[in-house]
Amino acid sequence: MHYLYGSKKGVDRRLVATFGSEQQLLAYVHWATLKDLGEHRGKFEQGSALASYEAWEHSTEPLTDEDATNVVHNPTPSML
Repeated sequence: MHYLYGSKKGVDRRLVATFGSEQQLLAYVHWATLKDLGEHRGKFEQGSALASYEAWEHSTEPLTDEDATNVVHNPTPSML
């Protein structure tokens, strides 16, 4: 399992989606990024899992205590 987290200034990272592979996760982030600000920071597509965040990170292990079943698994652009 691959975990995608969003973060913004003054707010702890939040689990926003899970993916079956790193390739799927990175393709989704690439699609969702409207403006790349470097170092996993950017402006993101409205309606995407990262829409209200300023940065993202990913891991193969959970980084928070959040329940992964409460977020979308393998989101795609067609899900908007």
